[in-house]
Amino acid sequence: MSKKFQTAAEARLCVDRVVPMDLKREAARGAIAQNPLNDPAPYLLKVKRPGVALHPLKMALETGKRWKPGQTLRVRFLDGSKLQRQRVTEQANTWLADANVKFLWVASGAAELRISFTADPGSWSAVGTDCLLTQYFPKSGPTMNFGWLRDDTDDVEYRRVVVHEFGHALGCIHEHQNPQGGIVWNVPAVLAMFGGPPNNWSEAEIRSNIIDKYSLDQLNATRFDVKSIMLYAFPKALIKGPPSLLATGTPENTQASSRDKAFIRKMYP
Repeated sequence: MSKKFQTAAEARLCVDRVVPMDLKREAARGAIAQNPLNDPAPYLLKVKRPGVALHPLKMALETGKRWKPGQTLRVRFLDGSKLQRQRVTEQANTWLADANVKFLWVASGAAELRISFTADPGSWSAVGTDCLLTQYFPKSGPTMNFGWLRDDTDDVEYRRVVVHEFGHALGCIHEHQNPQGGIVWNVPAVLAMFGGPPNNWSEAEIRSNIIDKYSLDQLNATRFDVKSIMLYAFPKALIKGPPSLLATGTPENTQASSRDKAFIRKMYP
């Protein structure tokens, strides 16, 4: 009998590496030190939203994760074959046509982005400056993992996965968690699918990875982009809206969209 549900790795879904709540403030301090524009205080003071207080935890939750434009990010492979490394490098560098950052690929020593192919079966990355939080991402361990990419994986899959994870590394979130519109979930169906075997995710994990939206202040997000490389394919049974997705679910995108490129140019002018 075939399995009804797949694990995130089997379904080739990226799983968010969300910083634990008790480390949010430390992550926020690091993000603001890297790029003062990550600080939400000026915006929150300007808009004076009702009920919003500049509480430290609230500030931490609204802090951005962008690197400073023009910054050089060191990237190091912790394992992987020569061909795996070459193919990841080629796809990662495609972001550089639109983002004003640089990747310095180093063979040893300190690196902001550290890549493994063996940390676990999944695919994931720290989001932006979160990778500097050594309490959660130890300097000896990865900040990014490509658990199902092999020497013989096809080119389209390499592009889909690598461009997606390096989007996270530059501070992009999953498009299905975009606060500017987007997906209306059939919450009971989502909880049933990801909460049942073999995933057995807790409700908190499901909400963190699938349902919850990010803060608009944190992201300066554009409107929902159904063609975004940061959007994964979800079946129509999980979706209640918008109407355009009810018949088909979300598509499996395999390259950065025009809006992805415009957004990354805005983030890194």
